[in-house]
Amino acid sequence: MADFFQLNPGEILTLVEKAGYEPSGHCMALNSLENRVFDLRLEDGSHIISKFYRPGRWNDEQILEEHEFLRDLQEAEIPVCCPLAFEDGSSLASFQDEIYYSFWPRVGGRSPDELSPENLRILGRLLARIHNVGQAKHFEHRISLDSLTYGTYPLETLLRGEWIPSSCKKEYVETANRIFDLFREKIESVPLHRIHGDCHKGNLLFGKDGWFFVDFDDCLKGPAVQDFWMLLSRGKEGLEEREHLLSGYREFRDFEERWFDLIEILRAMRFVHYSAWISTRFQTDPSFPTAFPHFAGNEYWEKETLELKEQYKLILDSLGGKHFFSVTDSLPEEEELTNKDFFWDLED
Repeated sequence: MADFFQLNPGEILTLVEKAGYEPSGHCMALNSLENRVFDLRLEDGSHIISKFYRPGRWNDEQILEEHEFLRDLQEAEIPVCCPLAFEDGSSLASFQDEIYYSFWPRVGGRSPDELSPENLRILGRLLARIHNVGQAKHFEHRISLDSLTYGTYPLETLLRGEWIPSSCKKEYVETANRIFDLFREKIESVPLHRIHGDCHKGNLLFGKDGWFFVDFDDCLKGPAVQDFWMLLSRGKEGLEEREHLLSGYREFRDFEERWFDLIEILRAMRFVHYSAWISTRFQTDPSFPTAFPHFAGNEYWEKETLELKEQYKLILDSLGGKHFFSVTDSLPEEEELTNKDFFWDLED
């Protein structure tokens, strides 16, 4: 793992040359907490992106399935970025037998701050087409979004690491397990297929050729609504945005209203999954204590526990149920979204 953190421009440029490119010597690191990503300028003035995958996160079969999904989407004329092929035809190579890497074309554009009703309809149509392609094949090696991978296993990771202080452990665990129970109930009979998995505004680019979907690093088998909720605001505004997105989506694919019951449950499960993700990196990756300085403190977990309880209350209120605890502070109609709602591996 040490080599992953200590990748240097000389090693990277050597790999670029080995792949048949002519680097100019320009090698700029891009912000990414999970992988090591570099912008490389070639002698002809063009740019490519090199991506070095964190060892132990994905195996080669899982990464290649992501690449296959992207090629399927590109063949269907959906705007995505596909990895470049090496001389042997593969899109993946390894460095020092443990670090997988790939090269990508550089894509221009800007991530949106807001999405207009028309843009939401356009994105809805594109998401429906992504899901149509996603349904045509199955992942054999990538994970499925279920109560184990997205809930129980992350919670067990936190408990094994003894991250949650005793002062709030009981409430946190009890609330999380109740949320997982609701997920199991609501996911029943919801179709699962290949999806983007981390579809937020930061993974959308808008340029001269229109919209572009990037970063399928977290693609998995899951419900269509997982690719909806991170694009939407909360409260009344979010309901209006949802209708615009859905109107575009339904031009190409069916979507049942009951699937929206999963949105707030998925948001709550992401709280747990996100904390578990930090915990698995915190003591081994030197960038994580800097990026998340409060993670090991009681204040962080007290706040997390309160937010999880509030989110559980919101879930039950939205489903017309009753909650098992009282929250003294009333919930605002729309809460400010944070990086935890969206970003998994980008620095602020």
